[in-house]
Amino acid sequence: MKTVISVIGKDTVGIISKVSAVCAKYNANIVDITQSVLQDVFVMVMLTDISSINCPYHEYAEDFKALGNELGVDIRVMHEDVFNSMHRI
Repeated sequence: MKTVISVIGKDTVGIISKVSAVCAKYNANIVDITQSVLQDVFVMVMLTDISSINCPYHEYAEDFKALGNELGVDIRVMHEDVFNSMHRI
């Protein structure tokens, strides 16, 4: 199972590091990552393998939401199945 994590907000030092730390905390493997800074807006999309996470999915997703609030950016976690279904239309 995989998730798509998107991060959008004002660019600051350490965003990738802090998102990666949450992945490591829950034993989620980062499969692919792309990021860009458009003027001062940070945009990142990360694909993670969650087949070995050590918590319920909702706890994993909530921790990213809390991190987004802390950093002042929008972090969304979407299960790959939901992401794929949304883009089949």
